[in-house]
Amino acid sequence: MATETSKPREPSSSSSSSSTTTKNPLILHLHEKLSSCSTLIESGDEKSVAELVDFIDSVSDSAVSNHEDSDEQGNAVEVLSETHKFLLSPSLDQAVIDALSFELPKAVSKFAGLSNECLRIADSIIDFFIENCSPRDMLPILCEALDSWNGMVHAYDYVAPLLSGISKVLLAIQRRHFEQVKVAVPVILNVLKAVSSEFSARDTECMNLFIRALGIADSIRAICAKLEGRVLEKLRDVLSSYILQIMALLSLVLGCEIPRCLPLVSRLSEFFPFCGLSYLGLITGSDVDEMTRTFVAEEEDDYMRCLSYIKHGAAISVIWGHISVDVARAAGGDVSTVKDEILSNQTERWQAIGMLKHIFSFVDFPWELKKHAIDFLLCITDGNIARNCNDKDTDCSIYMPNLYAALQAITMVIMYTPDTELRKNAFEALKRVLADIPTSQRFEIFQALITNSMSSPMTALLLDLVRSDLYKEGFQRTAAGKDEEKQANKAAPLWVARALELVELVFRPPKGGPPSFPEHGDAVLAALNLYRFILMTESAGKTNYTGVLSKKNLEKAFNEWLLPLRALVTGIMAENKDDHDPLVMDTVCSLNPIELVLYRCIELVEDKLKHPA
Repeated sequence: MATETSKPREPSSSSSSSSTTTKNPLILHLHEKLSSCSTLIESGDEKSVAELVDFIDSVSDSAVSNHEDSDEQGNAVEVLSETHKFLLSPSLDQAVIDALSFELPKAVSKFAGLSNECLRIADSIIDFFIENCSPRDMLPILCEALDSWNGMVHAYDYVAPLLSGISKVLLAIQRRHFEQVKVAVPVILNVLKAVSSEFSARDTECMNLFIRALGIADSIRAICAKLEGRVLEKLRDVLSSYILQIMALLSLVLGCEIPRCLPLVSRLSEFFPFCGLSYLGLITGSDVDEMTRTFVAEEEDDYMRCLSYIKHGAAISVIWGHISVDVARAAGGDVSTVKDEILSNQTERWQAIGMLKHIFSFVDFPWELKKHAIDFLLCITDGNIARNCNDKDTDCSIYMPNLYAALQAITMVIMYTPDTELRKNAFEALKRVLADIPTSQRFEIFQALITNSMSSPMTALLLDLVRSDLYKEGFQRTAAGKDEEKQANKAAPLWVARALELVELVFRPPKGGPPSFPEHGDAVLAALNLYRFILMTESAGKTNYTGVLSKKNLEKAFNEWLLPLRALVTGIMAENKDDHDPLVMDTVCSLNPIELVLYRCIELVEDKLKHPA
């Protein structure tokens, strides 16, 4: 194992641990185990390694379980220190070192969370094996140890020395760098993702762990300096994906404490110029698509599975640049220029909105970062963009799934944020994104949002936006049509003609049955107001763009929507008129405005049925 690339060991002035005098029976027992292990391995029997590891594990388990016991903590430091001295003995055979290298890195890492001294010695022991064993053998050993975190107490402490060891062993490897890195990175990222869920943003260990993860990125960049051609490009893609995944994890754990997080974010952002990543490419997703295309083409499914947050990392990287000029400077980018570019290019704007959905839809992302993301979205949708949109020439059908998902994610922000200002800004962003979608395709978006809405208040907000859109369409037709001939020839957008379908989604839900009260009260009131608005607007303008004034639609509304709703509302009110329970009284009171608008709609329909269009 040591013959490949391991460095020759230098003689040490430290005496053998077996000759060390001590009154601690635990250390005497350790010396016996180490001496026996050395003798048996040299004779070809490696079973004693397992016994040694069991003994060391028992010491670490005891120290972890009794973390306030100074004797237990002292024993832990002494066991680690004596083990390190044993390894440094110049008389120790290489076969013994090789045998111990398979097990001791994992065993000593379990001590790392006990104290800074234990972490220092654990680091030194792992460094010893890296220097004295084959790097190509040590990399899988350390990765396997890293992947054994599950079930460890304070797993984030356990993985810390192993991460540092991997960053060092990568630099020691002399051949097939890309293949070695590609195998190690998924293990590292999967462990970091799992372990980071245990963190609180106030944990010091959290910051230290990400610093050690950054050390691996530094090592990969150093390896890139040794390569060229296609292998260099592929390794840069690996580094890029690693950086973006770390950026997402860091933002997830530390994003609620922005000032504390900024130095590490800046360090990560410094890799962007080297990797060829730009803010525009990140926020539109083009850089992500380009780097992942390599892995998809080579059928690297295992690798892609470890990059579950790569798009989150790409989007949040730009938001960090939006938050801090220093971060943007470290990334070699100018967020203001990116905003201007996106404002002037609708395709890039749709792509950016699609990328931002990863931030809005990620439940665990801190609200503070979502607030900045909404602010960025407002910057790239200035409210006037819809005027520059030519529906005849613009087709966003390929972007529709992402636009819909982004809008749905924004509605989640509106519903669940505890921040009033964020809720207000998110609602404004929702309106602007909807306005940026061509009117010919906006109906499908509204229909999908309303159909899949699980919140009656949100459904009501969406129906109010539909009413606002209809008002704007009517206003535009009137303003453009002072000439009667122009007005007559100006066709209404296709989705206006289907507006009644949105009303029907509430009155006759897709899952069947009439709407239930009080949970759907907000949506029903909004649907009634929308229907009344359409009916009155078409009557006043002597138009019938929506078909609301046709006899067929009037009869349908009267018989299938309004009368069943009246029976339901009056039945509930009659049933509970004498019930003085506070909850029941609140329900009855919430039906009063619904009843008022409902009867007005019935009157209007009855009147129009006398003179249908």
